[in-house]
Amino acid sequence: MDLRTRVLFFLIEQIIAITVFAVCAAVCAGVFAEAYYKANDARDLSYALAAAKSGAEAYKSFGNPEEAAAVMGGRVYGPGASAVYYDKDWRVCDGYSNASYVMRLTSIAAEGSPFMCELSVERISGEELFVIAVSASISI
Repeated sequence: MDLRTRVLFFLIEQIIAITVFAVCAAVCAGVFAEAYYKANDARDLSYALAAAKSGAEAYKSFGNPEEAAAVMGGRVYGPGASAVYYDKDWRVCDGYSNASYVMRLTSIAAEGSPFMCELSVERISGEELFVIAVSASISI
């Protein structure tokens, strides 16, 4: 084998090695990107659950969504409908313009329990993260 043939084989071998490395790197980048998005979804679900628990406890304490939302820094949108807005870091914010997430508290009529509320936590785009029905037993 002369020098020219050996150099040609060496160059072909290097091109194949670089191609294999590039394919492996692309696969790894895809796996890491998917893991990043799954971690963010898990974080959002965890914070949504914590917000829902807080909202449920506030509703159980007061018996109506208006007072529960007011205690949590939210807004009242009419009889039986309130919302608490959260920014991208899950801190309570002023309203819709700065919000990334919203917790809605809505009174629902349920037989046998006059104090029922549906509590939903969702992204501002409308994608639901967590929904729960809460009943309050208030002594009058």
